[in-house]
Amino acid sequence: MGGALEARDIPAGEGFLTGDTTGYIGKEGSVLVIRAVHVDYRLRLSPDKRAAAERAHRFHADRCPVAVSLRGSIRITTALHLEDLPAG
Repeated sequence: MGGALEARDIPAGEGFLTGDTTGYIGKEGSVLVIRAVHVDYRLRLSPDKRAAAERAHRFHADRCPVAVSLRGSIRITTALHLEDLPAG
């Protein structure tokens, strides 16, 4: 996600983009298995970059190496929460 944002001139480093990840575990017999992963992204950005950030997020899962690798095995969902930076 960070690379897609940076390509659109939206800073992702230094605390601009953070994420919290939650895993959902199930059992197959006596073996614990990861069923799903959800990532809540938080992005601090200039208000004029909101549309570009939302567009990057919409396409993120199809271009994310981890999501593509796990597709079909583990359900991966994401949410993007935007926080406008103060003007100035």
